[in-house]
Amino acid sequence: MKFWKYIFPGLFGLTIYITIRLINDTVAEFNFWERDWSITAIEVGTTIAVGYILFFTYRKVLEYFERKSSDYQTILKEILWIWLFTELIMTITVVPMVALTDDGLSWGDVAVIYSVPSLFSIIYYMAVRSKRLLKAYVENQLKLERMQNDQLQTELKFLKAQYHPHFLFNALNTVYFQMDESVPAAKKSIEKFSELLRYQLYDQQQTVPISQELEYLKNFIELQKVRSSEKLKLDIDFNSNWNGQNVYPLLLLPLVENAFKYVGGDYAITIKAEPAEKGILFLVGNNIPLEGYANKTGGIGLENLKRRLELLYPGKHQLRIDKKDGWFEAEMSLDL
Repeated sequence: MKFWKYIFPGLFGLTIYITIRLINDTVAEFNFWERDWSITAIEVGTTIAVGYILFFTYRKVLEYFERKSSDYQTILKEILWIWLFTELIMTITVVPMVALTDDGLSWGDVAVIYSVPSLFSIIYYMAVRSKRLLKAYVENQLKLERMQNDQLQTELKFLKAQYHPHFLFNALNTVYFQMDESVPAAKKSIEKFSELLRYQLYDQQQTVPISQELEYLKNFIELQKVRSSEKLKLDIDFNSNWNGQNVYPLLLLPLVENAFKYVGGDYAITIKAEPAEKGILFLVGNNIPLEGYANKTGGIGLENLKRRLELLYPGKHQLRIDKKDGWFEAEMSLDL
């Protein structure tokens, strides 16, 4: 690659020479290889040197304008300077050489000497400028994507962190009330609470096995049962037939937490998790009071969940929420 970088300017100058010779010799019906070889050597050597001079000049012009904005006015100025320097270099080098070789300098020679290098220089400039613009565009897109990714990661961390205060509040309340009734039971709750907290603090990989997430929910449900009414009826059905699917952690918790928070009426809660065609189907339903529930919301829970699903599973999730005849039901499906 570096070898090509050093040899290309010489090839550029040689291409200019060959093109000029082909045009002039075709019109004049002249074979330049039939003349004295020393004249041809001088012409070839001069045009190769001119190629390096042109490339050095082009590089300086490009470096100068690269520091400016890439609008059309800047590009037009850049093209103008490329053309002017090309004509100036040809006037200083090639024109005197042609005037001193062969049969002198004709108007046809002048036209070809100025037009061919200018055309090649513009083609070269457009190729280089297009490459640089494309590179700058790709770099800007990558930078924008990194910024967006960093912003999304920050938002995800914030959303995930919002669960912790709510979880801590409920768990500590449970242990507080148990202390008056049974210290051993309170100790057991603290043990469950520690397992849950350990999962939230230390098991936060990018994704976790679904079985691990469901085990976390089982511990959470056991802790919630302690502080729930004795008339609570639980129907838990966690399918065990998983094929190693992974899920982002703490996505299932808000629906379960919401059910325990707002259960009322007949005090029944149904929680189901089963494999779906493309991933997982998770359903949570609970009785709600027939009156006074309309003004209640799930706090940060459901809105937080919706936003996390949008960030983690864009276009690969469905969340259906239905409330009818004293029954609230949330069904979430994920494509994994």
